[in-house]
Amino acid sequence: MGNVLITGVSRRAGIGFAIARRLLARGDRVVVHSWTPHDTGQPWGADDLGAVLAELGSPPHLSADLADPQAPAALVAAATAAVGPLTGLVANHARSAEGGLADVTAAELDLCFAVNARGSLLLTQAFAAQYDPGAGPGAVVLFTSGQHRGPMSAELPYAVSKGAVQQMTLSLADALIDRDVTVNCVNPGPTDTGWAGSELADTVRRAMPRGRWNSPEEVAAVVAWLTGPDARSVTGQTIDAEGGFRRWA
Repeated sequence: MGNVLITGVSRRAGIGFAIARRLLARGDRVVVHSWTPHDTGQPWGADDLGAVLAELGSPPHLSADLADPQAPAALVAAATAAVGPLTGLVANHARSAEGGLADVTAAELDLCFAVNARGSLLLTQAFAAQYDPGAGPGAVVLFTSGQHRGPMSAELPYAVSKGAVQQMTLSLADALIDRDVTVNCVNPGPTDTGWAGSELADTVRRAMPRGRWNSPEEVAAVVAWLTGPDARSVTGQTIDAEGGFRRWA
C-alpha cells in the first residue's frame, strides 16, 4: 500500500480517473488533483466533478492550476497533509493545444511548457523533497504523447512540451535512483477518452491492429505496474504502450 498523488483526474472518461480507480482498488491511499477550467475550454467539456469523485469513493481532492509556478510544491504539501508522506507521483495532467508552425504563439508555447514540462519537473522536485524511504519504495510516472515516435505538426505547443517531459525522464531517474525512487514515462498511444471526432476516431481505429483505440484502463494497468513491486528494476524508461499503432497506415 502506498500514498500516491495523481494529477489530472477530472473526467470519468479520462486516463487519470482510470489510474485512480485502479490504484484505489489495489489499496493505495490516493489524492487526486484536477483543474476543471482547462476541460471547460476544450471541445470535450468538463465533467461533473462531484460525480467523478463520488465514483472513486470520495478520495482527497485538490484543485490547482499548474501554470502557477508555486502550485506544484503547494499541491504536494497538501497531498502529504492529507495522506502522509507520498511514495508515488503520477503526473498525468496535460494542457492540450493545437497549432501548426504558422499559428504558434509565444503565449501558448509558454503556457504549455509551464503546465506540461515545468509542472512535471517541479512536481517531481517537491515529491523528492518530501520522500521518506521509510514509507516504502518510491515511484514517479510521467506522461508523454508519442511525439518521439511520429510527428505531431498540427499540435506543436503540446507536442514540444510533452517532448520535454519524455527527455527529462532519464535525468530525473538518475537523480533519484540512489534514493530508491524510480522515474518512468508512459506514452499511452491513441486512447479513447472521448476527445476525438468521428472522422479522426475512425482513421485511428483503422491504424490500430486490434481494430480499436486503447482504453484508459489499459493505461492504468501500465501505471499500476510501474508503481508496484514488480517494476523496481525499471527506471529512466519511456514505455510506449501504443497497442501497435501504425502511424503509416
